[in-house]
Amino acid sequence: MLTVNKIVPQDQGLAAVLLKRATTIELDWDVRQKSRFATTDSTGRALGVFLPRGTVVRGGDVLVAEDGSLVRVLAAPQPVLVVRPCAQHGSPFDLTRAAYHLGNRHVAIELQRDHLKIEPDHVLADMLRAMHLEVESAELPFEPEGGAYAAGHRHTHADGTAHAH
Repeated sequence: MLTVNKIVPQDQGLAAVLLKRATTIELDWDVRQKSRFATTDSTGRALGVFLPRGTVVRGGDVLVAEDGSLVRVLAAPQPVLVVRPCAQHGSPFDLTRAAYHLGNRHVAIELQRDHLKIEPDHVLADMLRAMHLEVESAELPFEPEGGAYAAGHRHTHADGTAHAH
């Protein structure tokens, strides 16, 4: 098993030619929240990931193995609920209100310009529908907000570009 103990957030400063040669791993949100886990990369190599406690791995991050090889992290599709304003009589503000209520419940939320994503929860889905929002199940990558005080806070702009601070 190859040990991985370094992370390069959002491939900062890595040359494109190096990233092209990197293997990949596809991980869901549950695994990416852990700082220690085992996985297998796209070439079949067994990896033992040992990052500093509290590290959250994001899709787009690059892990560095003990032999110097690079491993790009992809956010795996997983079950999520996609929340949108009602097309007939809703408004984009409805998403702001929904994010507020979900945040009060400490729910991990991925914020997008025209929708929210949360992990499946039938009680929350019922609450959101009662707020006249459209809720549908899907299999998509999930990248919830890290919070304003999270290390390496990142956000996505309206044009789809993302960066970290």
